[in-house]
Amino acid sequence: MLAAEALRLAAVEVLCPTAASLAGSGFPTLAGRLVYDSRAAAIEDLDRTKPYTPTLTLHTAESGVALRGAMAAADDTEADAVLDVVAQLAVVADDDDGEFVDAMAETDSDARLVLAALCAQVRLHLERSQDGGLWRTLVRRIVKIEAQTFAVPNLGLRWQRVTMRFHCEIRDDYFDMTGGGLPQPIRRLYEALPAQSYAKAKLAALASHFPAEVLPPFEGGDAYGPET
Repeated sequence: MLAAEALRLAAVEVLCPTAASLAGSGFPTLAGRLVYDSRAAAIEDLDRTKPYTPTLTLHTAESGVALRGAMAAADDTEADAVLDVVAQLAVVADDDDGEFVDAMAETDSDARLVLAALCAQVRLHLERSQDGGLWRTLVRRIVKIEAQTFAVPNLGLRWQRVTMRFHCEIRDDYFDMTGGGLPQPIRRLYEALPAQSYAKAKLAALASHFPAEVLPPFEGGDAYGPET
């Protein structure tokens, strides 16, 4: 479902606005420009002079569509998606294979508050901010939000990482078969995105995969055969 992918791309734009990226300032969260689409943080992006670097990574974890009821028409559907936002205080770790990015593994009450603040900023800007309206155009309602910590308590291991799971009812894809291009409501999202945005470039690349369908010409007649 493209609507589920657009849900993630719109969240990337809200949490890392194009205007802030171009200006180098004015980012809405502690992660700054370190908001990643479906991939892990890069080592070269981390600030080694600080004890940790706040980052956000977004994934579309699940999506689906179903009829509204047993007697519903074929196009009377309801769709849902789960957006995972992984918030962490990232550090450079190393093992026998070399360096890699991991979450801070120390128990630190101050760091935990920073992580909690980062998670709260995500909720604030997706659910309440004016800029978050871009994301909310795709969301009928947020059914549930889970915050899953990353730990092995029986071994005393706790990482400064939280996965926020946004369970959302979303608008299903609606394709214009004769017009082609992106389906709604993604087309409206595409039109609303800034010209230089990462999300707009990704959606533009998809549009060419949905050409218009040429319908056969209509011929006169009725259910009993052609006119004579």
